This record gives sequence, C-alpha cells and structure tokens, in this order.
Amino acid sequence: MSKEIFNPKRFNKSDNPDFDQVLEAHLSRRKMIKSGLGLGAMTMLGAFGLAGCNSSNSSTPIVDSGTPTPITPTPTPTPTTPSVPTASSARLGFNSIPGSKIDAVSVPEGYTAQVLAPWGQPIMSGGSEWKRDGSNNATDQANAMGMHHDGLHFFPLNDDGSDGLLCVNHEYIDQNALHPNGSDKDANGIRSSVDQVRKEINAHGVAVVRIQLVANEWKVVDNDPLNRRYTGATTMNISGPLANSDKLKTPFSPDGTQARGTLNNCGNGYTPWGTYLTCEENWPGYFINKGTTTAEQERIGIDTSGTTRYGWETVAGSPEERVDEFTRFDVTPTGNSAMDDYRNEANGHGYIVEIDPYTANSRAVKRTALGRFRHEGCTFGKLTEGKPITFYSGHDSRFEYMYKFVSDALWDPADADAKNRIAMGDKYMDAGTLYVAKFDADGVGTWLPLTMTGATKNGGTLADHFTSLAEIILNTAGAADLVGATPMDRPEWCAVDPFTGSVYLTLTNNTRRNATTGTNPANPRLNNKFGHIIRWDEGETHTAFSWDIFVFGSDAAGDAATNLSGLSEFNQFASPDGLAFDKRGIMWIQTDNGADEVQNYTNDQMLAVVPSMLTDTDGKQQTINDANQGELRRFFVGPNGCEVTGFTITPDYTTMFVSIQHPGNWPYSDNAAQETPRGMTLRPRASLVAIRKADGGALGV
Repeated sequence: MSKEIFNPKRFNKSDNPDFDQVLEAHLSRRKMIKSGLGLGAMTMLGAFGLAGCNSSNSSTPIVDSGTPTPITPTPTPTPTTPSVPTASSARLGFNSIPGSKIDAVSVPEGYTAQVLAPWGQPIMSGGSEWKRDGSNNATDQANAMGMHHDGLHFFPLNDDGSDGLLCVNHEYIDQNALHPNGSDKDANGIRSSVDQVRKEINAHGVAVVRIQLVANEWKVVDNDPLNRRYTGATTMNISGPLANSDKLKTPFSPDGTQARGTLNNCGNGYTPWGTYLTCEENWPGYFINKGTTTAEQERIGIDTSGTTRYGWETVAGSPEERVDEFTRFDVTPTGNSAMDDYRNEANGHGYIVEIDPYTANSRAVKRTALGRFRHEGCTFGKLTEGKPITFYSGHDSRFEYMYKFVSDALWDPADADAKNRIAMGDKYMDAGTLYVAKFDADGVGTWLPLTMTGATKNGGTLADHFTSLAEIILNTAGAADLVGATPMDRPEWCAVDPFTGSVYLTLTNNTRRNATTGTNPANPRLNNKFGHIIRWDEGETHTAFSWDIFVFGSDAAGDAATNLSGLSEFNQFASPDGLAFDKRGIMWIQTDNGADEVQNYTNDQMLAVVPSMLTDTDGKQQTINDANQGELRRFFVGPNGCEVTGFTITPDYTTMFVSIQHPGNWPYSDNAAQETPRGMTLRPRASLVAIRKADGGALGV
C-alpha cells in the first residue's frame, strides 16, 4: 500500500478501547482459555512467550458488448471441511536467506526471478511500446499495464497452469516517473495538461493479462481477446444495498446504478466461483468538498481544502473535458439537487469490486454489502457445503477496524463451476450481514452486527442513528464506532489456513499511540513500529471467536519487551502487510518496512512459515517463539526503495508471482536478480516478478 499520511485519530474520534489496551489485558492473564471455540484452549506462556444510466466516454476500451462469450476456466477443486486434514504435511525446503540492500531482488539458491508485465507494457493493440523517457500518452496508458502493481491473482486456463490470466491491481502513481518531466502541477496544486491527468487516471485500476509459459519463461500474450484494463474512468455497476440509492445518484448515473472508475486498488481477493476481487483503499484523497461535509465524509476523510491528491479536479471545465470526467472529483454541493452537481460521486467508491477475468468485456461490479471503507483485502473463509460464505476485510488506517461479511446464501459446491460467475457474486455477495470485530481481553471476541437492530454501546440500536441499511453501509466506520468495535493497528491483509480454518490478519504498525489515543504504558508494544500478526478461529455462531497473537515483528537485537517472538537475523521483520496461504498450508508474509532497525538491515521482504505444523505435544496450535522461530524463514527480498506486495501461485506450485511496487532504480533487465550497475539511473518501473526453481520443481518445499 502507499504510505499513510493521516493524523492519529483524525477520522476515528470514537472512545472505543484501543487494541493495545485489550492486548495488554490479554497477555497479562497468562492463563488457559477453555471454551468451545475454534482455537480451543490457548496456552498463555510466561514473559509473553505466547504472542499470543449514461455510458462513460473514457478512453479505456471497456464496454458492454451484448452478451459476451465466456471462457470456460479449468475447474479449481474447492475444499470442504470433511476432505481436508487438520494439519499440513508441507515442510519448507529452503534455507532462510540473508537481508539485502541492492537494486535487485534476492531469492534462495536454486531459484530464478523474472521481470514480467512491468508498468507501461502494452497489452492491447491501442497502446504503443513503453518509452524510457516517459512520453507515452494517455491512450497508450489505457491499453498498457498500469502503475505500482499491488494485489494480484492467477486464473488458470489449462490443467498445469502454464497458460492463464493474471489480474493485477495498480494502486497509485508516481508523477515524476509517469511523465517525461514530472507533473505540471504548480505550487498551488493546479494542473494544466488534460493528457497528463488522463494518463494518471488510466494508470490506476486493474489489468487483466494473459500469460503463457514458453521454454521455462513466462510471456505476455499481446493483444489477447481477454486482455483488458479497468481504470479510474471505467463504468462499473453498483449492486447490493446501495444500488438505486438516492445517495449514489449523479448526473452520470441518475438512477444510482453505476459508478465511474476504481481507485487506489491495493489488496485483493478472489472467489470460489472464479472471479477477482479488487479493493479500493485510500480513495478519499481523490475527492474534495469545499462546502458543508456530510457525516460519512468527515468520518472517512474527504478533503475539504486545497486540492485533491493529484489535482485532477483542477482541469475541470477545460475544452477537452468529456462527460464531466474531471469535474466529478469535486463533490462540493453547488446546485439544488444531486442532478446539478457531483455531491454523490465519492459515494460510488470505497467498495470490494468483482471482476470476471474469463469473460471478455465483462463489466465490473461494486459489491456494496461488504461495507464502504478503506478496504485493504478480501478473503473468504473455509468453505463448508450448506453453510454461509464469510468474507474478511480490514480497514487499513490507524485505529480502524476489522470486518467480516456472512452471506445469506448457503454454499453449494456446484457453484464453483458456474458459467455465469457474476451471477454467483449476486447470490453470495449482495445479501448477508456485515459485522465488525470486538476483541475482548480474555482471548475471545465478538462480531458485532452492523444492522438496523444492531446494539450500540450506549444501549440503543443503529436504527437510532440511521434510517436504512444503505445509510449504515455508506458510513460503515461510523456505525462501527457506535457499536463499540476495537480500534486496531492498521488492519491489512487476511489469509485463511486451508487446513485449520484459522484466520490470520496483518496489523502493520501504529507509532501514534500515546496517552491521548489510549496507549497503556504497561503494554509490551509501546510505539508499535514493528507490527504483528493476529489470528482467530470462528466459534459455533457467527458472533463469537477466539484469538491470539501469532507473531510480533521486531529486529533481532530488540530487547525482551520488543522481540517477543524471539526473531533472529534470518527472520527479523517490520510492518507485515501482504499475507497469503497457498493450498499446501504455507503462509507467505510480505512487509512494508516501517522501522529503521530492520530497514537498515534489509529491503522489504517475503517470509514463509507453515503455521499448522507448529503444535505442542497435545496438538494445540503454537505461536512463533524462541523455540520454533527457525520455522519462519526469509524467502525473498525486493530491490531498494520498493514494497513487496501481492502473491499468487500456479496450480502446480512451480511459479509464484509477486508485485514490486515503487522500486527506486530497477529493473535493469528481464532478470529481476540482476543488479543495476552502480552509477546508472533508470526510470523505475513497478513490475511483477515470476519466481521459479531452476529445476522446475515445486516452490518452497
């Protein structure tokens, strides 16, 4: 994700107990928690041993074309609880690599790393080859890979996964790299070049690109019929509680059924029926309201003065503007109704967006039932036939919350092979209950429903504050404040263990806790610049869970109050961010370094561990500690200046794809591990890296 610049408690002004207060109480108990919940009995080790309407006139060629011809994907087996053992048999087969501080990636001995589909590579016929001087225009960018790759997923087109589709998020832009001479923005944030602004809008969003393995090397299939871009200007449908709402009506979509574009796409997910989920994270900074703000705008952080993040609204009214493409970013009410201005434009953003990669020209759908906030990722829970599907998503900001959505529809494994995949999204993602997490001090927690009958912490219900479910969804974070959710240290990516069903969540960091914001001086994680990973198991009902802390980030030299998990030089890390399990039960942890103690030793990295194998003699799940920390191993290190983010792997486990975002002076060649020569300055390009074993074998084991 892009670095956060917000003030502590700027948006969340609730007095809900902060997570560090709950954590302190939880750790101080040091007792056995005996309950019927998923983690069962959790051993609290001494000295913190258990850490614990209109059509878009966009240049983007995404249009509805009647009834598209769908591509039938290779079916992916969908595990159900009875057929899956309770622990993984996988064991890591590589040695932890040392840290690295060079303009190249580092991988274990016997592995290769290939640069694939970098920013600006054309994937459709309307785009020109990327130019090193940055002079490609807006049309080129609309037909090419976007900027700052982030979350991604591989969708196979054959059995062994040597042919498939990659869906790739493009989170934000670097104006200095995107344009030949940097941005035209003046000292007041005012823009003058329409082409520059269009190019920036087109560099955002999602790319769908076909790739094939040829002679042990991955190739982009140029101009494949399934290749396409979804940008900050692409028309998308609205579904769920906010569809047709007055709050989504704009001059572009008078009936409130469409929105334009997807922005700041950071984390991701996918569905059991074969669609891609992209998550809109720091989207509020793209809009401005210089008039009277609404409660939801104040809570989520819409700008009220100056210009927006990139100043796109400042070219509004130019002769080249088409269909209010720039005007819409200014949401200041100026007319008599929502048909006279774009006061509701921002209400079309902040959602989980579903894309069908297998169907050419399919329109993306914003699934509003899963809440409106700064989504970091979206992960479904362990599937059980005849039970609802659960989706998890964190609100990535300091002092924000963790959410889950539980479908009304019950899972039918036959739906995994449905031909109309978007219809499956309608079935499982448009109707259900949205919950927010409250972590209690005794290692258990409660999911609080965000419904009209949901109880508030002051003894009333949400119906005392909202008139409809649509209003609750529009101000999800405000509703979560009212019910008493636990403010967390930047909830980011979630991952679900395919064997145990345990849910893991990265809490990246929070250096802004103090007496005012609720920091407990006795908390073992004062000034939490290293972050940690929490996990929980669901209970027998949708409202109960049990939790512990799986691992605390730290430098190896940290004292006993900091290095609670006993990390060494070969697995020290800070700011866990990206998180994923492969189906073998290996968990992959990516970092967005936020602590000098670790950053001075190594660039951002990816580590691996098999959590389900970490058990005591009674078979109870253990956390990372002094005795077992060697099972957490560093697998990959990115080049200088980058964030390592996004994870996906082919069905045969022979290729892993990760994203390298905002590198400093890389890549030098198609070999991602080849260092840029000293003294040479490149125009940096975010890119995917395809990691393989030189012998073609399965990765990681």
